Parts: sequence; structure tokens; C-alpha cells
Amino acid sequence: MNDLSAAYLWGQLDIADEINNERVKHWKVYYEGLSKLTAKGHIELPVVPDACTHNAHMFYIKVKDLRERTDLIEYLKSHDIHAVFHYVPLHSAPAGKAFGRFHGEDIYTTSESERLIRLPLYYGIKEEELASVIEAIEDFYA
Repeated sequence: MNDLSAAYLWGQLDIADEINNERVKHWKVYYEGLSKLTAKGHIELPVVPDACTHNAHMFYIKVKDLRERTDLIEYLKSHDIHAVFHYVPLHSAPAGKAFGRFHGEDIYTTSESERLIRLPLYYGIKEEELASVIEAIEDFYA
């Protein structure tokens, strides 16, 4: 690791608890703010099993399908909110097709990946930005 990268990492390690605590706080803001859309059946929120904890490395929602995901991402983009889909399943990525294989039937992998949207979550995000994201998602479903 070069000196510049090491210095950057050291600065983050020095305040790692502060960074993580803030991310968890912001994760909870999303969760609580979007819960009413779950109650209405519009989206699904992350599930953290009772015996587990998480580090709030990301916040995602699940929507109905690929079309809705595309429409919501575009809607958020039109409101200057950068939300992205989460991942391409490995078995459908170029390297996965070339070097891997899918064992069994693809019952969930592709359809679930097409429903996921990652919302902006990073150290330093402001409460107002979180509120804007929540409000835009609520407006989309209104």
C-alpha cells in the first residue's frame, strides 16, 4: 500500500466507531422513514435476524419487479438522487458465463436481483438528504 492510501486508511481506522455509529443511525432513519411504504405493500425493507447485528454498509429496498426498479431509479435520478441497482448475479455476468455454472434452478437469484435498489448511504450524508430520498420514494408511490 502506498503512503497516501495508508494515511487515508489510518484516518478512517482512527474514527471507525464514529463512522459506523453514524452509518447505523442513518440506516435506521431510512428504515423508519420507509416503513409505511412496506405496510402499504409497495416495497420490502432489509431484514436483520434478531440474533444478528449489521454494520450498515448499505441500505437497500426491494420493489415489485425490474420495470418498477428501472422507473424508480429514473424518478430518483430526475430528483438528483443517485440510487443504483445492487448487483448482476454472478451466473449472468460475463466472467460467470465463461468460468462458472449455475447449479440447480434459478428460482430466486435473478428475480431478487432485479428488485433491489441501493439508496445513498455514506459517512457524512446529511439528515436532509436522507429525508429527501424518503420523500421522493413516497412521492413515487403516491
